[in-house]
Amino acid sequence: MKLVVKIGGAALDDKELTKRCARAVAELAEAGHHVVVVHGGGAMLTRTLAQLGKQSQFISGLRVTDSETRDVALGVLAGRVNKSLVAALCAEGCSAIGMCGGDGLAFTARKKKTAGADLGFVGEISAVDPRWIKAIWQNGGIPVISSVAIGSDGEYYNVNADQMAAACAAGCHADALVFLTDVPGVKGANGDVLRWLRLPEIAPLIRDSVVGGGMLPKLAACREALQSGVHRVRILPAAQVEALPEFYHAKIDCGTEVMVQ
Repeated sequence: MKLVVKIGGAALDDKELTKRCARAVAELAEAGHHVVVVHGGGAMLTRTLAQLGKQSQFISGLRVTDSETRDVALGVLAGRVNKSLVAALCAEGCSAIGMCGGDGLAFTARKKKTAGADLGFVGEISAVDPRWIKAIWQNGGIPVISSVAIGSDGEYYNVNADQMAAACAAGCHADALVFLTDVPGVKGANGDVLRWLRLPEIAPLIRDSVVGGGMLPKLAACREALQSGVHRVRILPAAQVEALPEFYHAKIDCGTEVMVQ
């Protein structure tokens, strides 16, 4: 099985939770699965920017990124966060290989256009070259990919990690994509977690403001992955990451499974 796991939020800030996530990924690899880890690091980026006197601004869940913010993002995401996650996986016996989307042009970005706003150096993935990921797999490794990529203009772009994960899953023809998150899942109008969410049901949730903020790009990424042929997509609370090695073959009761119909 080919599996893309996106790690973000508290799972990157809490060392014990990072260790648990690394252990779950290691179990998947030990079972013979090909795993890619895609990560964000927005909380650490926000803190670093604040230390530099820069306030973070978000539009529709996406960070407005000027050139200085982009350069800081490179250092935080492709540097400190990436290498910390590599270290956690190596501590679990994995051969983890850290890279960013720009390495080997594994991911090519274009400037993301948003109606009525200029997000700056925020990109979206326009092409994926999976040969470097496959080369790491063939040598028994786990690619660990940070969410920055190079555009055709030679500039680095900050890419939403959920969208990067969806593009990665589509480009690698993954069987499954799992988002490890800070929240228990997608909540309905009554506040209860939706165990199953079909793509046609997403638009009404957005229209009625039931979901918003960072869940908007996540659900867009779920849609992109499913429509690109990824068989299963699940939003899973990182606090229950021990369910990860079993989710594809067993019924689990946490998180939200997003389905085509």
